[in-house]
Amino acid sequence: MVVAGKIFRLSEQMPIEDVASKLDGYRTEETYEEGDYRFQLVTEVVGLLPKENTLTGVYSHDYVMHVFHRGKIAPLPRTVEALFSFAQVEGNVFLTVVEKKRVANFIANQLSELLFEKVGGVVEAKIPPETLRAFHLKNPEDTKITFFDNVDIPNVNKLSLYGPDLVNAQLFEDYTKHGDLWYVVARSKETGYVVGVTRDASVTIFNLADKNKYVEYVTKEIMPLILEVTQ
Repeated sequence: MVVAGKIFRLSEQMPIEDVASKLDGYRTEETYEEGDYRFQLVTEVVGLLPKENTLTGVYSHDYVMHVFHRGKIAPLPRTVEALFSFAQVEGNVFLTVVEKKRVANFIANQLSELLFEKVGGVVEAKIPPETLRAFHLKNPEDTKITFFDNVDIPNVNKLSLYGPDLVNAQLFEDYTKHGDLWYVVARSKETGYVVGVTRDASVTIFNLADKNKYVEYVTKEIMPLILEVTQ
């Protein structure tokens, strides 16, 4: 029961209606051949569902991996189907891709190509250390893990704290003076979700299986943190 994803933003503003028209019906096919193997690989956008200020859909992408089979390395087609959601919030358009970071980054670049005919129209969202600290202080007694980077102590690259009593730990304040808060894991009082958030807006909910509820949570709770930077 873990759902991971990442939030991006559009660097060039585009109405949700235009996003829908550019993605609607998108489908490509290519033939993959290797020895005696021949596959049709499909990439498509399906299930587009526009609602007020939002657009959800599924990005489906076939690729080939290689597996060991009976003494040989053989190609095997696989499909990734990732839920995505565009949301227009206070003049900004955000994109949430519900997949692990590497795949989410890949899909964000592919969607950028479809929308803007280039990479860079969809960029990473950022949450500054001080905003992430405010997220921690909102539920300090429920914060379980914190990571710090950009540490100014020689030969120390990262610092971390684990445990249920971080709110009372002087080390947390000391580490804040020596590094930037990079990652927080805390329990949300409103939903009961155990949520991990990084400064590049990668969000993992550790006690959730419903991807649509994941999108609802990040839209309500995490996007406002990003708005503090974009405004």
